[in-house]
Amino acid sequence: MALSPLDIHNKEFTKSFRGYDEDEVNKFLDQLMKDYESVIRQKNDFQDKVAQLNERLSHFTNIEETLNKSILVAQETAEEVKGNASKEAKLIVKEAEKNADRIINEALTKARTIAIEVEDLKKQAKVFRTRLRMLVEAQLDMVNTNDWEDLLETELIDEDIVSTEA
Repeated sequence: MALSPLDIHNKEFTKSFRGYDEDEVNKFLDQLMKDYESVIRQKNDFQDKVAQLNERLSHFTNIEETLNKSILVAQETAEEVKGNASKEAKLIVKEAEKNADRIINEALTKARTIAIEVEDLKKQAKVFRTRLRMLVEAQLDMVNTNDWEDLLETELIDEDIVSTEA
């Protein structure tokens, strides 16, 4: 068991015939007691500091663990967000491809329909042109016939008749 400063102070030595000088022993014991008290105070101070530092260390260890957990959660969340974004991007690309295919198919269908209509219009234009040519030729034939001269002469005769009657 450790001695306390009080134990040192109260220590009594037996006196012998040729013993040590009592005053010198008492001075030494007083000095020893003061030094021992100082060492005990330092020890207590150091124990308090160790307790405080252990408490701070525990606090910082908790913060470190919390930060590590937060980093792991953030990494997991980032991976999850990245995965979700990748999935969403793939869905958007697939949807865009479907829409592009639909638009292309609609455009091809419209182009075919327009091409058919153009061909029909060309045929109708040829038919119209042929009919118009035939009509114009028929009209020219009619204009070039001698019937017009006969008609004009007939009018003259009719005019002679009208003028002779008058």
